[in-house]
Formats: sequence, C-alpha cells, structure tokens
Amino acid sequence: MKLEKIKPFYRGNLPHMQPIGSTFFVTFRLQGSLPKEKMFLLKKAFLQSEKGMRMEQLIREMDATGQSNSSFFQLYDSLLESTMEGAHHLKNPAMAKLVQKELHRFDGELYDLICYCIMSNHVHILIDTSIQIPDNFEVVNWESLEFEPLQTIMKRIKGPTAIYANRLLESSGRFWQKESYDRYIRDQREYDNVVAYILNNPVKAGLVKTWEEYPFTYMK
Repeated sequence: MKLEKIKPFYRGNLPHMQPIGSTFFVTFRLQGSLPKEKMFLLKKAFLQSEKGMRMEQLIREMDATGQSNSSFFQLYDSLLESTMEGAHHLKNPAMAKLVQKELHRFDGELYDLICYCIMSNHVHILIDTSIQIPDNFEVVNWESLEFEPLQTIMKRIKGPTAIYANRLLESSGRFWQKESYDRYIRDQREYDNVVAYILNNPVKAGLVKTWEEYPFTYMK
C-alpha cells in the first residue's frame, strides 16, 4: 500500500494511532470471549477515560505525555484472564499452533516478531514494522514506498487462522473479535515493560512458574 493512502490514526470502537514503521503492542481476542456484562464494564471505563474530550484530542494528549489509557487496558486484560465464560479455543494446543505458525509466517517480511504469548482466549504480540523500510530509503521518495500498515498486518494474521480454526472446529462464522487493542511503543522503558508483561502473562495466570515453561510464549 502506498504511504499516502495509509491513515496513521483512525477510530473504531477504540482509537488506533499507528505511525509508519513503529513498534506495536497488540492484543487480539476470540469472538465471544467476553460476556455482555463485562463488555458493558469496558465501555463504561472507556467512556470515563475520555473525560468528555473528543477522541482526537485525547489521542494527542496521550501521545504528547507518553501516557496510555492504562487503567482501561488493565481492566480489559484482567477481564480476559479471569473469565471462565465465552470461547477458550486457544487452550487446545492444535489451535494455538495455528496462531503460532501465522505469527512466524510474516516474521522478517512485514515485521520483526519480538515476542508473543498465546493464552486460552486472547493473544499478546510485540512487533516492529520498521523492517519494511529499507536502510537506504530517502524521505524524498516516500511516495514510492510500499508499506503494509498494522491494520492490514492484523487482517493477514487473523484471516487465515480463522479459516483453519473453523475447519478444526467444524464450524463457520467469526473466530476473532474484529477489533484489536493496539499501542505504539514510545521509548525503551515502555518497550521493556511490555516485553516483561507479555512473557509473564502465563506466570501471572498461574499456568507455569517461569515463562520459559509455557509452550506458547516466545521471545526472539
């Protein structure tokens, strides 16, 4: 996709700020993984986080201060980890391996796959998309650069895995929740914190004592 056609900011149910060539922390979850009452809590928390501001203004302030709506994400992730309801298809090793394979498929092409963790109903990944920008690239030639933005990358990951997973389940319909939570990494401190957060997810959930024991956690 040509750079001029890429929108670095867009809004769905969540705001998405996706600067070209950034490193991104992304969480995506199974369709139906959160019950309606928990989704209500999330929507309420998200609306409160806006504090009456327009979303574009909120995003600008978040970007300027380096602060995210962390309380919202912490609630979002804790609800995913604590719920026993909804879909937990990724608890099946065969399902988790499908996701694992697709994540590695684009490593070195569309992104540098830094780390990930595949839980029973959601996935955390950290990827660096700057690999798509040639080392000798000159800014004056930006219009000629072909680049796959994060939004497209996520479709390429979620699309095939949904097809393969539905075949295993002998079912049809939406496998993944359409929208993902994403945040671009601002600095080294945030990078280190996100890596630690991803790797320790199964430890925090009580599945293993160290992240290395969990078969679906990866660190390059």
